Amino acid sequence: MCYLVLVLSNRSKLVLGSASPRRRELLERAGYSVDVAPGDVDEEVRAGERAHEYLARIVDAKLAAVRQRAPLNAVLVVADTSVLREDEILGKPRDLDHAATMLRSLAGRTHLVVTRFAVARGERVIASSVSTEVEFRAIGNDEVSAYLATGEGVDKAGGYAIQGVAAMFVRRVVGSYTNVVGLPLCEVVEAVRALDG
Repeated sequence: MCYLVLVLSNRSKLVLGSASPRRRELLERAGYSVDVAPGDVDEEVRAGERAHEYLARIVDAKLAAVRQRAPLNAVLVVADTSVLREDEILGKPRDLDHAATMLRSLAGRTHLVVTRFAVARGERVIASSVSTEVEFRAIGNDEVSAYLATGEGVDKAGGYAIQGVAAMFVRRVVGSYTNVVGLPLCEVVEAVRALDG
């Protein structure tokens, strides 16, 4: 255990191009010191844009925005997560009614959570997408209303937070759990280690 603490304490500081407290917490729990410098970009889905195109465009834009402000040779991490119901991108809900519609559309079905991330240092970039299947049980309207009253899903893709109260809706997860939280931690750490070695 002491060895693990020593290894973690020697890790580099990362610049996280995201205001997500969940992404920051995941990286800090992995032993990294994190500076937050959100890459503010327009995240509207363009007409006819498919999920992989959308995520690649958003992550590239975030990386470009963060690079302008980050210290030279810093390790940068940016990401964007989408919930896909069939081929439809479910972003962050506009309001509570929109969140309720999203949750009802996911109830009793399996959906896909896809996170595109990029880790960069200087001119070197490692970018990848990670997909996770999430199956929801049937959810009653009373449960949807009670969940929305918690307020935890209003700023999250798909209108829910798997690490919170919404865990009671989840029957099965196939793939990376942290990906559904907002950052595929295993893959991101591998990329950071590859650029920071």
